[in-house]
Amino acid sequence: MAYWLIKSEPYEYSYDQLIADGSTRWDGIRNYMARNNLREMKKGDTLLFYHSNKGLEIVGTAKVSKTAYPDPSVDPKAKQQDWSAVDVVPGKRLKRPISLKEVKADPILSKSNLVKYSRLSVAAFTKEEYDRVIELSKQKPE
Repeated sequence: MAYWLIKSEPYEYSYDQLIADGSTRWDGIRNYMARNNLREMKKGDTLLFYHSNKGLEIVGTAKVSKTAYPDPSVDPKAKQQDWSAVDVVPGKRLKRPISLKEVKADPILSKSNLVKYSRLSVAAFTKEEYDRVIELSKQKPE
């Protein structure tokens, strides 16, 4: 099993909306590195869900429910059609969100792809980084 972080602006598609929907297609990714990450995802992989732009915090977990397939949101007339999507289902809301400020201040998380590739919407995470997020979410903020 692998670990990943996916980002969405909460006003576009929030974690609450994922919970309400029960599942969704993760599509519209137009960055090659993020696309390649989508293609590496396997059914059952664990995701961290990050609210970008507004919120700037990791708010919950999710799972990959269907591996990569051609992104149906691509305009059929577009020259570049080599994009992918995956399906995801909600996991659990974190006991408390982990802010980007906390991520950057943490010795383990400060080296994560969330910090290294801040504009990347789909990023690999290590088990150690994932476990650290879960651990921090159970603690009171300092």
